[in-house]
Order: sequence, then structure tokens, then C-alpha cells
Amino acid sequence: MGLLECCARCLVGAPFASLVATGLCFFGVALFCGCGHEALTGTEQLIETYFSKNYQDYEYLIDVIHAFQYFIYGTASFFFLYGALLLAEGFYTTGAVRQIFGDYKTTICGKGLSATVTGGPKGRGARGPQRAHSLQRVCQCLGKWLGHPDKFVGITYVLSVVWLLVFACSAVPVYIYFTTWTTCQSIANPSKTSASIGTLCADARMYGVLPWNAFPGKVCGSNLLSICKTSEFQMTFHLFIAAFVGAAATLVSLLTFIIAATYNFAVLKLMGRGTKF
Repeated sequence: MGLLECCARCLVGAPFASLVATGLCFFGVALFCGCGHEALTGTEQLIETYFSKNYQDYEYLIDVIHAFQYFIYGTASFFFLYGALLLAEGFYTTGAVRQIFGDYKTTICGKGLSATVTGGPKGRGARGPQRAHSLQRVCQCLGKWLGHPDKFVGITYVLSVVWLLVFACSAVPVYIYFTTWTTCQSIANPSKTSASIGTLCADARMYGVLPWNAFPGKVCGSNLLSICKTSEFQMTFHLFIAAFVGAAATLVSLLTFIIAATYNFAVLKLMGRGTKF
């Protein structure tokens, strides 16, 4: 076998959908967790500096921010492990599917898995019973767990629903900062609005960020415009946008995993029962 043919067979056996989904998942989670963590820290600093002078007013907010940051740590660890597990599942089930259709010559590991998930012959060849290779035995054991895409479809579906809520929550700070930025634009261009500049405010209390008895709780007019021009506000705003994009990328990767795993499950289930398309 030539080098070119060997590489072609290896590429045919690669689960491209799982590879793309894994890369997108790692990228999205890293963007969401990294940017989200720094954006929450920047929000804490903005609240302390401009919106409240009393620590008791934003003490609860600080606790919530710290809780979200711990959630981010756990999310990063979980998705790193789960993404790697889904990628391994993609390699195993894709190998079994390709062996069924005869697209490429499978390896010992692929044979062990295919025998596990499709119910094919185990340890028998043209010369009768043979002792299974030790590597093949290991792969058969792994195949009993990784070779069941239906389980991964269910878990990933539930995870996608949960992450959809996270995605929706990540849009809330983007909306708050965008509204504040729009108000600053109106203050900077008074000719485009009929309202008085002094009445244009950003009230953190109306979003539930601070209690209603917090003082001052809001910033108006030229003071608000000076806040919007600070590097802290600009950086925090863009970090929240990046975290929102990361959450969207992660959601797309989970949907891609579901589609790939569902296809593999359908093929293995039907072919395992002897059903033909």
C-alpha cells in the first residue's frame, strides 16, 4: 500500500463532523468562560466605582458574580472532558459504520467495536475459532460503552436544552450594556433626541442589579457619557459580546454532535438487525 492510499483510507475513517464539533465546542467554551469571567470582574468594578458607594447595596451582587465565576470553572472542566468523550465516541462509531458499508479496511480496534455494536462475529475467521487479540478485547470493552450513540444522544440533548438557557442568560448583560451604550450615544449627539441630556440615565436598579434603596443607583447626563468613554466600560461590553458568541458556538457544536450521533445510531441499529436501506 502506498503512502497516499494509506492516508486516504485514514481520512475516510475520520469522523469529520465530530472533529468540527469538538473544535467548535472547545473554542466556544474557552471564549465563553474566559471572556465571561473577565466581564463579570469588570462589571463588579464598574458597580463599585460609579453606581453605589455602600458595600451593603451590592454585597449580594458580588456573591452572585462569584457564584457565576465558580460555575464557569466547572463548565470549562466539564466540557473539556465531555467533548473529548464525544470525539472518542465519534471515532469508534464512525469506524463501525464505515466497516459496515465497506468504505475502508478497519483496524483491530474497529473490528472489536463493530462486533460489539452490530452483533457481528467475534473471534471467528475462515479457519474457525481464534483467540481474540488483546487489543481487540480492550476495544470490545470500550465499545460496550462508547459504541452506544443512543446514550450520548440523550445526554447531549439534555445538555443542549440546559445550555440553551445559559445562552439566553448570556444575552442579558449584552442587552444591558447595549442599552447603556445607546443612551451614551444619545447624550453625545443631543440633536438626535428630543429629551433633555440630564434626564438620560443608566439605572442599575431597574435591571435588578442593585436594590431600589441603593444610592445613587443611577448615573445621568455627562457623567454617564464619561463612564461610557472609559476603557473599563468598553472592554467589559466587548467581553460580554465575546462570551455571548462563545455560548452560541457551543450550542451549535452540541447540535452537531446530536446530528452525527443520531446518524451513527440509526445506521448501527438498523444494520445490526439486518435491515437494509
